[in-house]
Amino acid sequence: MRQPPNLTWLRAIGTAATAMVMVLSWGLGGRADTPSVPSAVTVSAAESQPIELVEAQQAAPIQVSTLDGNFCPSDLQGAIATIVNQPQFDSARWGILIEPLAEGTLLYGQRANTALIPASNTKLLTTAAALQVVRERNPQALGAMEERLTVVNRDSHNGYADDLLRRIGGQSAVRRVLTPLGIATDSYEQVDGSGLSRRNRATPAALVTLLKAMAAQEDAADIFYRSLAVAGTSGTLRNRFRDTVVQGRLYGKTGTLNGVRALSGYLESPHYGTLVFSILINQPGQSGAVMLRAIDQIVLQTARVTPCD
Repeated sequence: MRQPPNLTWLRAIGTAATAMVMVLSWGLGGRADTPSVPSAVTVSAAESQPIELVEAQQAAPIQVSTLDGNFCPSDLQGAIATIVNQPQFDSARWGILIEPLAEGTLLYGQRANTALIPASNTKLLTTAAALQVVRERNPQALGAMEERLTVVNRDSHNGYADDLLRRIGGQSAVRRVLTPLGIATDSYEQVDGSGLSRRNRATPAALVTLLKAMAAQEDAADIFYRSLAVAGTSGTLRNRFRDTVVQGRLYGKTGTLNGVRALSGYLESPHYGTLVFSILINQPGQSGAVMLRAIDQIVLQTARVTPCD
């Protein structure tokens, strides 16, 4: 996947005490309803640091054994229960939803309508809303957004995400443009563009609905899809799912805060086409590595499912 032209600069500013995040037009200028934003915004180092990208670069690859054989959809319930009901997750709050994109059948759901801290999965709301706003104001500018959205989603850059939310008009703009896509306003609460705030909330159902709605948009679907990290290949997923059947077949957005891990996106299945999923876990005090391995095992189990008559 091609590197965004400003990525080297973005990594460098993460080490500074403060950084200047340049405001790019993204086709948003020249409108009376465009929020007033100066030509550059000062962002603290904590906001500008691409936390999840640094984790992906520094952490040793998370090895998850490849699971052989296929099983029926009815077996998935028990397989995931074996993972989430382990003693170390007794105090965890899980939210999971897995559905095929092309049909309305449910492969798996657990507390899919429970609002949890989504961490950087909040960036899915921000980037999807940005594409809607640009379509309204300047449809010809959609293509020019791809590399900027890739920095936000694939590399999980917090400063760019928060700046993008300001540029499109804030949380009220997000609600206005996402509601027509079927995302109920009571299914999420967005405080910032990046997901750094622990006051952000989202349900797995809201995130899956969002992912499905974006996949249905002819002019924006590819831009949104390609902006995501690729399992075992790029961005915040570069060290996950290596040498498994999922490598290169999962496009997703990770989420990382203390006691929070999330993964939502698209999984290409040889039997179901594209699967859309969202997996959120909130468990204060739990090891991030433990939560990541559980999420990855759920994904690998899902990749095994085969239609059974």
